[in-house]
Amino acid sequence: MLAIVAPGQGAQTPAMLQAWLELPEAAQQLADLSQACGVDLLTHGTLSDADTIRNTAVAQPLIVAAGLLSWKASNCPSADVISGHSVGEITAAVIAGVLSTQDAMSFVQLRGSGMASAAKLVSTGMSAVLGGDAAAVVAKAELHGLTPANMNGAGQIVVAGTFQQLDAFAEDAPEGSRVRPLPVAGAFHTVHMASAVAALDDFSSSMTTHNPSAPLLSNADGCAVDTGDEILRRLVAQVSNPVRWDLCMDMMVSMGVTGLLELSPGGTLVGLAKRAMPGVAAVALKSPEDLDAAFALIAEHGGKGSQ
Repeated sequence: MLAIVAPGQGAQTPAMLQAWLELPEAAQQLADLSQACGVDLLTHGTLSDADTIRNTAVAQPLIVAAGLLSWKASNCPSADVISGHSVGEITAAVIAGVLSTQDAMSFVQLRGSGMASAAKLVSTGMSAVLGGDAAAVVAKAELHGLTPANMNGAGQIVVAGTFQQLDAFAEDAPEGSRVRPLPVAGAFHTVHMASAVAALDDFSSSMTTHNPSAPLLSNADGCAVDTGDEILRRLVAQVSNPVRWDLCMDMMVSMGVTGLLELSPGGTLVGLAKRAMPGVAAVALKSPEDLDAAFALIAEHGGKGSQ
């Protein structure tokens, strides 16, 4: 039983699209994606430096584009289960047939620019908390006014809020944990993103959705969502609400997933899966050099949920 997953913001690296552009039709596909979102993905995916692509308005369309390029190259039209982490849920929605590529790229452009603007209203950030008891981490975060924005499982929780709150939390870190500030522009998946939600909600009313072709697991609760309209509603709400990737992984395990393919820019979700989903074969599709491993994974695990 095969799961396709798409990574979120923070997975991007300079020149991450360079190798993909050597594949047939990839350059035209990237040009079409750039036109759909109004962002020069060719330049940002090949020439822009790390600081430039850290910009939320650039990073989010770039990550979705990378996921879609690698998905096409994998020759895997669908899977038994599909999911994405944060902005990766938009990539997942395209793969599941919920959103058209055009709508998805327009949506992610508005999402990225809206979140970048919201982040400028108040100085906020995010920190990764590694280790420690999960309940104790959440309790201590909330004590300091922080939101547990990403419950990633495998001993990793990302907390978010103002820098003052983050500093106070780091000085009072839960026993057995390590706190690492993240190089992000704001407190994503918290109330600090409310202005971005309002703009996306208005835009979503003009979008067309379709019901998913395969179970699409939601970041909100790890459950499969059956209707396109509900998936879109959750994509809008997700911007200011926590990502429960831990529950998505738990659901994949309970459904019997045996193979997991992480699309480009892959690596983060495979790392989490190796710790939280023991026994599940996993491949990170970082570049075309990983395609043979992806083909083998798909051949061995694909379609088993329908047998």
